Amino acid sequence: MSDTNDIHIDRQALTSRIVPTSWILGLLACSLMIVIAMMGWAGLGMDFLKVSNGKYFLTLILLAATRYAMRDHVAGWQRVARDFSEYVGFFLFISLLGATATYPAAAATSGFVDPALARIDAFLGFVWLDWYMLVVDNPWLQTAGSIAYANIYMSPVLLLGGLALSGERARAQLFLFTFWLAALITMLLFLAMPAAGPLAYVWQGPIPYMPTSALYQAELLPLLRDNMLGAVDLGALQGLVCAPSFHTAAAVIYIAMAWQCRYLRWPLLVINAAMLLSTPVEGTHYLVDMIGGAIVGLFALCTAGAIQYSLPKIRKQRIWRETGIWQNLTTSSSAAVPPAVPSRDG
Repeated sequence: MSDTNDIHIDRQALTSRIVPTSWILGLLACSLMIVIAMMGWAGLGMDFLKVSNGKYFLTLILLAATRYAMRDHVAGWQRVARDFSEYVGFFLFISLLGATATYPAAAATSGFVDPALARIDAFLGFVWLDWYMLVVDNPWLQTAGSIAYANIYMSPVLLLGGLALSGERARAQLFLFTFWLAALITMLLFLAMPAAGPLAYVWQGPIPYMPTSALYQAELLPLLRDNMLGAVDLGALQGLVCAPSFHTAAAVIYIAMAWQCRYLRWPLLVINAAMLLSTPVEGTHYLVDMIGGAIVGLFALCTAGAIQYSLPKIRKQRIWRETGIWQNLTTSSSAAVPPAVPSRDG
């Protein structure tokens, strides 16, 4: 009897922290309008008919169509497909929007803060050149590092897939909001701390190994500041943010969210530990960039968690609203209660 009551309480607590899909759509719509305004201010455009751009829009349309087609399913593989399509669609949209926003944001920056970042690294005893030369002297580290650095895309697929399978909708929404918040904070800090990166600032002479992030920060920021780029290509988006490190912020979020799921905990810990080790060279980051990124990730986790924890109080105050236009889209997903099974968290 006690176990049944505990399950019922857990189900109530989880369901009360599920955010209406309309809220998430509204947040992303506002973000999109802001980015469009930023693009207009910076004189940047986008060719929507270009194949490299169109493939992302087509993917988003297919995910949205799958989500809508299976909106009434609350059990079985259809529910898993519905939830997974929604989660991945939101994640892809946030990722593309955040990366695109860094381009007009870069146009608003001036100067570089590399001297200050390099001095902080020296104070911390971190020598980026030693780290880089270790990779240069070991070709297998170059291959392993580039693969590990790309895991920023693999981890969320595994995490969101696991959450869709287990029906943990509130946790998936917590992850998505946390990721959005971390991207927002990172971009705001980027406005105040533009940097070329240690490869451009520290290294002198011919480059023996060109890492994943190459010299994009040093090359693209001046072009964007002088309005010489013209258009943003989603298929060729490059990382423009040196400080703070968004790869580090993402890794902190991935590990924290996966830690509550025993079947994802260790795989994602290993994957993201490898990504963090590759970040100084492949991401051309100072150590202080990574420390800043870790702080951003932790702050986003705490803030998003506090907001989601307060949702039951918002319900009691009758601030919770679902507008009619979204009810057909969100009824099943917002009201669906995850299967009543004991927690598998370890």
